[in-house]
Parts: sequence; structure tokens; C-alpha cells
Amino acid sequence: MKTWRSLWLLLLGVIGLTISSTIHSFAEEPGSIVDGAGFSLYDTESIKGSDAGKVERDPVCDRSKRPRIAKVEPDEAKAGDKVIITGEHFGTKECFHTVTFSSASSTPVNFTFMSDSVIEATVPDAKAGMSFVVIVTGGGSAQSKPVLIMSK
Repeated sequence: MKTWRSLWLLLLGVIGLTISSTIHSFAEEPGSIVDGAGFSLYDTESIKGSDAGKVERDPVCDRSKRPRIAKVEPDEAKAGDKVIITGEHFGTKECFHTVTFSSASSTPVNFTFMSDSVIEATVPDAKAGMSFVVIVTGGGSAQSKPVLIMSK
């Protein structure tokens, strides 16, 4: 019994060594075709091409600074009221993406980008109760402490 087990383990070791050396050899070759990819990405141009003017106009968003919400004022509001979101690292107007309220996450929120640390947002029509304000920037997302959405 031990002999069969030893042979089986030896055979599995040889198969594993063969597979790992095959994978290793593909990884060393630049531009090689990898199983499952169907094509090589080595030294290829973008499908849309490059345009120096477009690159110059694209905003550069600092992804190293995570946004943080310090406060939402007032912390009690009704649908249609404006709230001021303060914090840090909201980025630039071009890099700021969106504001949402967790109690109405699929409802678009009207907002005005004021600065890197201030956003003004209109409370959407949401179910009354506690809600979080969530912002999304080029550097990530941030969530506030709960705010109270009051009924109309």
C-alpha cells in the first residue's frame, strides 16, 4: 500500500513541476499569448487611438487622498432642503462624481461643488428616518454619520 501511495505522490509532483515550468516559460516571453486571453496586449495601440489634445484636457485626479466627511449641516432635513457637506479631499469639480443618500440610493441628488472641502446638496425624496450621506470622488468614497430625514 505504501508503495502505491509513494508512486502516486511522485507522479503528482512531476505533473505539478511540469505545469509550473510551462506557466513560468509563458510569463517570461513578452507579448506571448496566454490561454484564455485570445490575444496579446504587447505593443498595441488603443482602439480609440491617441489624441494629444484629449490627454491635455483630461483632469488629473489625486487618487492618493481619500475623501472624508466631517459634518453634514443641518443633521435633520426634509426632502427639498439643502444641506452643507464639509470635510476634506473632495478634489476638484472635474474629479468629484456624486452625492447619494442611503435611504434613497437610486435617486439622483442635485449638488453644487463649492470647494475641496464643501459640497451643497439637495435632500432627495426619501423615506423618513436615519440616512447616511455618501460622496464619491476621484480618490474614493466617504460616508457621513447618520442624518435624520424628516417626513414632509
